[in-house]
Amino acid sequence: MGALTKLLEKIGRSVGKVVGVLYQSGRDSIDQVIKNVLPFMAFISLVIGIILKTGIGDLLANALKPLAGNPVGLIVMSLIIGLPVLSPLLGPGAVIAQIIGTLLGVQIGTKAIPASIALPALFAINPQVGCDFIPVGLALGEAEPETVEIGVPAVLFSRLVTGPVSVIIAWVASIGMYPQ
Repeated sequence: MGALTKLLEKIGRSVGKVVGVLYQSGRDSIDQVIKNVLPFMAFISLVIGIILKTGIGDLLANALKPLAGNPVGLIVMSLIIGLPVLSPLLGPGAVIAQIIGTLLGVQIGTKAIPASIALPALFAINPQVGCDFIPVGLALGEAEPETVEIGVPAVLFSRLVTGPVSVIIAWVASIGMYPQ
């Protein structure tokens, strides 16, 4: 009888530990959502609302539309979109990427611009991707304030450099991909 009691006691303690870990994980998850995710969602909703209501997204997209027809214009476009001041504002809702992507798709479909522009254009309209999430990602990782202070600008400036480079690589990769 003593062996059965010890076995049941071991099982009970093991189950108790597992339940305790799962319970604490749930508490930590809820805490992270309340402290980091919900404020970020509210901020992004505000930014998207401002961009859509003021028409800044449409204005920028229409201003950048003439650059979309050639590789040099796409490189310039990726530089503009990747600017560290603009990219965190353009990331939420991907307003620029949606509008210019749609315009490019129509132009490629009507053969007004060559299909070989499609791959470089994809990279040209998306250097802002992730720039709006950098502070939240660092907060979720519980980064030190100094890390956030250095990490956010570092990522933003890296996107400014990697955006045009990715356009060039995509343009080279698309050579011969679409027969004329």
